[in-house]
Amino acid sequence: MRWILHVDLDQFLASVELRRRPDLAGLPVIVGGQGDPTASRTVVTCASYEARRFGVHAGMPLRAAARRCPDAVFLPSDPPAYDAASTEVMDLLRDLGHPVEVWGWDEAYLSADTADPMALAEHIRAVVADATGLSCSVGISDNKQRAKVATGFAKPTGSASGAVPRARGPATTNPAGVRLLTDADWMDTVGHLPVDTLWGIGPKTTKRLAALDITTVRALADADAETLIATFGPRTGLWILLLAKGGGDTEVSTQPWVPRSRSHVVTFPDDLIDRDEMRTAVGDLARRTLTEVSEQGRVVTHVAVTVRTATFHTRTKVRKLAAPTVAEAAVVDGALDVFGLFDTNRPIRLLGVRLDLLMPGSDVD
Repeated sequence: MRWILHVDLDQFLASVELRRRPDLAGLPVIVGGQGDPTASRTVVTCASYEARRFGVHAGMPLRAAARRCPDAVFLPSDPPAYDAASTEVMDLLRDLGHPVEVWGWDEAYLSADTADPMALAEHIRAVVADATGLSCSVGISDNKQRAKVATGFAKPTGSASGAVPRARGPATTNPAGVRLLTDADWMDTVGHLPVDTLWGIGPKTTKRLAALDITTVRALADADAETLIATFGPRTGLWILLLAKGGGDTEVSTQPWVPRSRSHVVTFPDDLIDRDEMRTAVGDLARRTLTEVSEQGRVVTHVAVTVRTATFHTRTKVRKLAAPTVAEAAVVDGALDVFGLFDTNRPIRLLGVRLDLLMPGSDVD
């Protein structure tokens, strides 16, 4: 049988830091910004499991994390180190001889025709640990979405990592760090859990489902298809129904991942109130992003600008350029034109510019 294994590195950024700072093992470690918990408007990028037990999580302001866990060790983010560590792991996975689809720094899918997927998962964990000193959890199923959910059950106990709660029943026979989830135990394992347990169902969909009195995976699996289609449209409605029943994508692609966009965001130490300063910041973000796009040999098709006010109201507007281009004037002017669509009477806390890129093989209008 063909199995899909979801490999997810545990507390990845913190683990990379602990690998070069073994003296920090067992201590709450928080990675983010420049590692200064007194800095304003910087957030947690990753927290070790010890820090997560204090309620610290990614996206939390560093100042709030310091209040929750005052004894934590704060470290600056080091993307080049994480790139290198991720490459180590992904190369090891490819060396196993199975198709591998990379989904970012810390996770990948692997497909294998094997009679013993549990043994393969434990082998993967051993290979990664022996070669890199990093640990990973592995979820196993016959499709990506269910394998991803399975990984949540495989994560270390008490990690508070956002993973779904521990399974109940016969699934406890799975070894630590590995979880197999199939049709046989799918509904018994996740039926009682909230709908956002399913990969791809976020807060907005959860809220709309709650309005239909659908709050658990089992309730969603038993829902009327026509009701879901009427609420979400045929594509999304049928897709979330399939997810609840344990279905999902079965193909693992070995094609290199090609980014569809490139972006940069800046949160200002003090809110911007001067419109000229705002426009200057938008232009700088556009130029910085375009430089990286040009270095990759890509071409820009759309420009998007994100504005967050001092009240945390956030909106994004996007505009298609007259023609795909890498010309600085066209991209910067496009970003400023989009920014001009916003009401800037309120102080601005954050600005972002995203450049959508022409995909390989796409026709140029």
